[in-house]
Amino acid sequence: MNQAITAADTVTNILVVGIGGQGVMTAADVLAQTALNLGYDVKKTEVAGMAQRGGVVTSHVRFGKQVLSPSIQPGDADMMIAFEPAEALRWHTHLKPSAVAMVNSYPLEPPVVSVGLFDYPDNPIGQMQTEQVNLHDFDAGAAAIELGDRRLVNSIMLGAIADHLPFSAEALESALLTRFAHKGEALSELNRQAFELGRRAFNHQ
Repeated sequence: MNQAITAADTVTNILVVGIGGQGVMTAADVLAQTALNLGYDVKKTEVAGMAQRGGVVTSHVRFGKQVLSPSIQPGDADMMIAFEPAEALRWHTHLKPSAVAMVNSYPLEPPVVSVGLFDYPDNPIGQMQTEQVNLHDFDAGAAAIELGDRRLVNSIMLGAIADHLPFSAEALESALLTRFAHKGEALSELNRQAFELGRRAFNHQ
């Protein structure tokens, strides 16, 4: 747990970014629901550009004793969960100095790159390593494939960030499993395994 953001009157700002189909919005919903379950005031906003077709997706999650705005301003984010490395680089200016950035290192180019409107950056994680952020990266995509379902990336990334949040990993895991409970025991168990795999991946870095 990140002790720097546990004060009762502090607002925690989390950016969740990635590409449509990676589960960005689901991860943001689970973070927001966990905070609601624990009695925080919560605000959330999201922007999806052709999300179902692989467009970029961004969600701002803010919670604390009182939250007045859903938007995170540049330089105010306490942490970022990035499902795609180029999106991590694109949003890194929103991070506070020494903020936590948890990044899935597997690249997934959005359509704006494949159609030639933008160039994919060279070594986005390497560029971020020059910044004053607490950067952690690992291949969550490969880990999800090992578990048999690419869609498990979101649960893996939630597990990876769990020990940096101002509430317990158990509270986050409970909200995650509740989210999938109606889809059957087998899927809930897969997501539990994915969450724990993410926690282990972070702790072994």
